[in-house]
Amino acid sequence: MSEFVQATGRRKRAVARVRMALGQGVITVNNKPFDEYFPRPQLQQIVCQPLEALESRSRYDVIVKTEGGGVTGQAGAIRHGIARALVVMDEASKGTMRKHGLLTRDPREKESKKYGRKRARKRFQFSKR
Repeated sequence: MSEFVQATGRRKRAVARVRMALGQGVITVNNKPFDEYFPRPQLQQIVCQPLEALESRSRYDVIVKTEGGGVTGQAGAIRHGIARALVVMDEASKGTMRKHGLLTRDPREKESKKYGRKRARKRFQFSKR
């Protein structure tokens, strides 16, 4: 097996390229520690979900390059990428990842704006007279 395992995760408009290797549990996002990149505890929890599902939080070093979307979308993309990378590293973990719903890409996207409307569905105020 090679030293690094690479995987791609996506959510909304965010894309995360994940590189994983055996290590001490250091997670780096865009050359920053992940708790500095994601200051909110909820986002930190989202990122760590696949590692905690396998109880291997301190077993792998994770290096992530992410772009697009907002911080929540990026956190979801990183989660998806880490889950995919873990399955490549250890095929036996696929069932656990499936059970926790971590391998399924969240298909929800922002609906595009329609012409003659304010947003995708919102209309301008109707005036009878």
